Amino acid sequence: MLVPPTRRGDCAETLHGVRVEDPYRWLEDGASAETRQWVTDQNAVTFDYLASLPWRQRMRSRLTALWSYERFSRPFRAGRRWFWLHNEGLQNQDVLFTAPRPDTTGRLLLDPNAVSTDGTVALSGLSASPDGSLMAYALSSAGSDWQEWRVRRTDTGEDLPDLLCWAKFTDAAWTRDGKGFFYARFDEPVEGQEFQQQSLNHKVYYHRLGDEQAQDLLVYSRPDQPEWYMGAYVTEDGRYLLIDASRGTDPENRVFVADLGTPTQPDVRAEVRPLLAEGDAQYGFITNAGSRLIFTTDLGAPLGRIVAIDAAAEGAAGLSEVVAECGETLEWAASAGGRIYAGYLHDAHTAVWVYTLTGWPRGEVVLPGIGSASGFGGHAGDKTAYYSYSSFAQPAAVYALDIATGVSRLFRQPGLDLDPDQYETTLEFARGKDGTRIPVFLCMRKGSERDGRRPVYLTGYGGFRISLQPGFHPNRPVWMDEGGIFALAILRGGGEYGKAWHDAGRLANKQNVFDDFQAVARHLVHAGWTQPERIAIAGGSNGGLLVGACLTQAPELFGAALPAVGVMDMLRFHKFTVGWGWTSDYGNPDDAEGFATLLRYSPLHNLKPGTRYPATLVTTSDHDDRVVPSHSFKFAAALQAAQAGPAPTLIRIEVDAGHGAGKPIAKTIQEAADVLAFAAEALGMAPPEASS
Repeated sequence: MLVPPTRRGDCAETLHGVRVEDPYRWLEDGASAETRQWVTDQNAVTFDYLASLPWRQRMRSRLTALWSYERFSRPFRAGRRWFWLHNEGLQNQDVLFTAPRPDTTGRLLLDPNAVSTDGTVALSGLSASPDGSLMAYALSSAGSDWQEWRVRRTDTGEDLPDLLCWAKFTDAAWTRDGKGFFYARFDEPVEGQEFQQQSLNHKVYYHRLGDEQAQDLLVYSRPDQPEWYMGAYVTEDGRYLLIDASRGTDPENRVFVADLGTPTQPDVRAEVRPLLAEGDAQYGFITNAGSRLIFTTDLGAPLGRIVAIDAAAEGAAGLSEVVAECGETLEWAASAGGRIYAGYLHDAHTAVWVYTLTGWPRGEVVLPGIGSASGFGGHAGDKTAYYSYSSFAQPAAVYALDIATGVSRLFRQPGLDLDPDQYETTLEFARGKDGTRIPVFLCMRKGSERDGRRPVYLTGYGGFRISLQPGFHPNRPVWMDEGGIFALAILRGGGEYGKAWHDAGRLANKQNVFDDFQAVARHLVHAGWTQPERIAIAGGSNGGLLVGACLTQAPELFGAALPAVGVMDMLRFHKFTVGWGWTSDYGNPDDAEGFATLLRYSPLHNLKPGTRYPATLVTTSDHDDRVVPSHSFKFAAALQAAQAGPAPTLIRIEVDAGHGAGKPIAKTIQEAADVLAFAAEALGMAPPEASS
């Protein structure tokens, strides 16, 4: 196939004494006519190729059928009103329902599908006022992280005139009187640079209903710390404002507090003072009992524990232990009905233990199997806690837990016509390059044999202390139904085994992540499941970096590579939007030591002309303002120039979409079908018409 050649510029610079060429830097200007034409030309070749694949229509039809099932979120309560998200199946975006009780049909309150004809406007935030009469909600367009917040009356569905712009990475934290809420936003970016300009100086404001945004009260800002992200929370009793501050994606954060006084007449101008402000650990607020504030933390506990501190105290010396560290990773904790529900990871699947607010154990929540559970949050007076549970072959179902008895019942089950008993999941362990035990979940149809020829879709992440767990996605049974194995690797750099596991895969240790992923691929071969030419590697964002790095380091180990919205230029990632925030995991290329480490594995800079690379389909979106699309543009151009083998090296660029959140179901299905069809072709799977 004829891929249009990409013009090479003469851009080069000397960084820390090293000459670095960047011939495709002109592709960083996404608004230029030349870049737009490049996108058009690349997409034309890619979509012509995808249209020729015998697998494409079969995958699209099967995915459409699997996506077409009714699904619900967990219900949540504000005052006497309940809310939940619902999707009939193929609605591009979930819609919001409300009712006096959670077990009724409910009334439609908000439908983002009615806002745009193509489904590219998504709900990206919800926060009900304490009495449930108002709903603050955020909309994001074309997959962007930018949010516009509005307020809707829950009885009439009428919007108030309030409109808040330039918000990102924030919730709305209502004061107890329901007259306004705290939120965080950035300054308005330069016109035309909304999707590229660095996002700095996050600030916390208080918005009083009826005021113009320009009148909002600046509650907390740190001009001396422009890279801090801010988050605002108000305790359920309305007494305290908590402000969380972290430098970019660094898991170690700081907590500040303000005493709002009388909840019915809160003092939104109250002094914000340090509570846990050393940045020495990770702190996650759970709930409060009066002035006693309860948090998760890894301070002195790499696997996590639960602690408490009085709101009048300051510093870690004021902490008291509520639940001690145990042998498993504390992934999350929530509170409802005077109980703490602590979610632990056991080899990357969930176990939930129950405690009183003072730390007395109250048993374990019995879950349906090996999978992922989340939720359990509610109010102090609740009698029931709601949670979601899913596995690789079972979409998320909602369960209701009787807090007094500890007994769960199925509350809402998704309407998917899929028998989970047709599939099986096993957990195997590879050995990393340095001997570390690396878990990998293998999912397949029951009875699949180790015939050494199974097509494998291998994915992972390995970064930012994010934990990957069993969960349902329609792509997976589609792949398994064709005789393939879906493999999920649990890599260092994630949070599955606590702080030490994360530290072993970041900064100077980042190469461990790539070594682990390659070790898993070799394990699958040595264990008799497959061969290198039958392995497709896939990952998104930091997982896209994972795929790009492994593609350049061991191209002979894979039959296909599927990097999505990946961080591919490790020498310039920090110069766009929120990329500076990733230096906590990657290091800073402006530092000589960080530069040397990053240059060793940067996918863009480690492509070698004359190499036979496996079939590669790079995917990105034109409105991605988190990992800007120029990462993928430059990598695809360089890969095409370096490719010496016959395998296709293509890029698929979605229009009017972003990093992934809020992507319409229609676009999700189309992209997934293309990716799976490309993988099936690259791995030499029998065409559909030849299969039985």
